[in-house]
Amino acid sequence: MREESPLLAVSHLTKSYDGWSRALDDVTFSLRRGEFVSIIGSSGAGKSTLLRCVNRLVVPTSGVVAFDGREVCTASRRELRALRRRIAMVFQHYNLVGRSTAVENVLQGRLGYKSSLAGSLGIFTEEEKRRAFQALEQVGLSDFAYARADSLSGGQKQRVGIARSLVQDPLLMLADEPIASLDPKSSRTVMDRLRWAADELGIACLVNLHQVDFALEYSDRVIALSGGRKVFDGVPAELDEATVKAIYDGKHDSAQQPAEAGELAAAEGLAEAEALAGAEAPAEAEADGEGAEGGRAAAAAAAARPAPLVASGVA
Repeated sequence: MREESPLLAVSHLTKSYDGWSRALDDVTFSLRRGEFVSIIGSSGAGKSTLLRCVNRLVVPTSGVVAFDGREVCTASRRELRALRRRIAMVFQHYNLVGRSTAVENVLQGRLGYKSSLAGSLGIFTEEEKRRAFQALEQVGLSDFAYARADSLSGGQKQRVGIARSLVQDPLLMLADEPIASLDPKSSRTVMDRLRWAADELGIACLVNLHQVDFALEYSDRVIALSGGRKVFDGVPAELDEATVKAIYDGKHDSAQQPAEAGELAAAEGLAEAEALAGAEAPAEAEADGEGAEGGRAAAAAAAARPAPLVASGVA
């Protein structure tokens, strides 16, 4: 029987923010369709950088990222937009528009499929609106569809973020510390929804976690980073206490962390317009390597255009 090609194949990935130290150092792994993989490691190990290299919010220094048979690192702007439609992202700090309702925020996940004009005017089809309500029902928030996002709890906001990702019809969902700010009950609810997406919808999930117990419980496979290097890649049963201690006791180059934090902050700004929905970014943001100014412009544009559902016929 012919072996299925991986959905995501990362080969010899390296990222340096300052030209000499490495946030990622020769990282190689693959991910199958519907597979749930957690990435663990101490702060500064390179987990967030790795996720953002997958959808090119952070541009790798070297290496190959192949998604669904297509090369991400060398993709043109148009090709990258198409790739990002199928790579959803769930953020630690939600990235919702607070003054918009839950369903309006969910519909932002369809922006990558729209023209700039339709997206800026919040014009969505009846099928897209139906799908947004269905996604909220799938994450247990159908009763909160018209609640403003800034009125929701942290766990509810994160589930809105998952619903927004679902309406993208993704093949891959990236989740960066999705439960870091949540209480244990809300954390389990969010992890249950991510696991459901993998099991029932066949969406591959690549999830950064600090909570090793959740990684062991929910993952098909666990990858560990230390100092930007992959130091473990195996099934949860192989990750014993001694191995976990060795992972978190590993030394990493702290000099890399300030530069990493700065570029990740810029990438987070771009994410609302690009990673959430693959939406078209301003040309100047692409030209300057997706830097801070482009990130702020993209984030401001996204925040200024909540989808006007009532005007579009949803009441």
